[in-house]
Amino acid sequence: MVEAGTGRGVPASAAARPARPGALSSTLTFAWRAVQKVRRDPTQILEALGVPVMFTLVFGFLFGGALAGSTSSYMQFYIPGIVVFTGIMISMRIGAVVNLDNSREVTDRFRALAIWRPAAIVGTLLGNNVLYVVGCAVAVAVGLAVGFRPDGGVLGVLATILITLVFVFSFSWVYVVFGLALKSPTAALSACQAIVFPVSFVSNFFVPQETLPGWLQAVVGLNPFALTVTAARGLAHGTATAGEVGAALAGCAALVAVFAPLSMFLYRRRA
Repeated sequence: MVEAGTGRGVPASAAARPARPGALSSTLTFAWRAVQKVRRDPTQILEALGVPVMFTLVFGFLFGGALAGSTSSYMQFYIPGIVVFTGIMISMRIGAVVNLDNSREVTDRFRALAIWRPAAIVGTLLGNNVLYVVGCAVAVAVGLAVGFRPDGGVLGVLATILITLVFVFSFSWVYVVFGLALKSPTAALSACQAIVFPVSFVSNFFVPQETLPGWLQAVVGLNPFALTVTAARGLAHGTATAGEVGAALAGCAALVAVFAPLSMFLYRRRA
C-alpha cells in the first residue's frame, strides 16, 4: 500500500481493518441464515402447521371424553400442553440440521472465522424461533376452534408462547448434542425422536400429575417439560404462581447449564 503524498509503502498490518464482529452481530447473522433456510424449505412450514392440528384433533377428541368427562373440559387442560409439545416436536430438526452442516464441513469454515465461537449454534437456535411461533400460534388457533377458552386472555396466551420459546431454546441444546455426536442426519433425527416421546409422555401432558402413582409423580416433578407445561397452563388461565414459573425457568436453566457446554465441547473437538 502507498502512503498518500509520499510515495512510500505502508505495511499491510498498518492498513485499516474492519472491526471484528461482536457476539450479538455474529449470532444475528446466523439467526438470519436459519430463517432463510426455513423459508426455502416448505416441509418445515407444513410440519409446523400439521403437528398441532394432528395431535389436537386425534388425541384431544380421542381421550377428552374419557379423561375429563367432556372434550370441552379436556381442551382447557390439554391445549397449553400441546403448545409446549408442538415446540419440542418441531425443533427436533435441529439435530439433523447441525449434523448436516458438520457432514458438509460447513462448520469447519465457521470455526475459521474470527467470530464468537458459539454464534453459529446459538444463532441457529434463535432463528428457528420463527418456525416455533408459527406452530404455537396454530396450536392456539386450533384450540380456540375446538373450544379452548383461556381465562388469562391474550396476555396469558402470549405468556404461554413466550415460556414455550424459552423452553424450546433450552431443550434444543439436547438435540444439538445428538447432532454433533452422531454420524448422520438420519441417526441424529432418530435419536431426537427417541428422547422426545419419553420426556413428553412421562409428564403431566395428557393427565394431571396427581393422578399418577407416587413414584411417577416424583419423576414428573423433575421433568423440565412437565414443569413448563404446568407454568403454561397457569399462564394461559391466569392462575400461574411465581413458584410454577420459577420452577419452569429453573428447569430451562438446568438444561442449558448441562447441554450447552457439552455441545460446545463436541463442537470444538472437530477443530
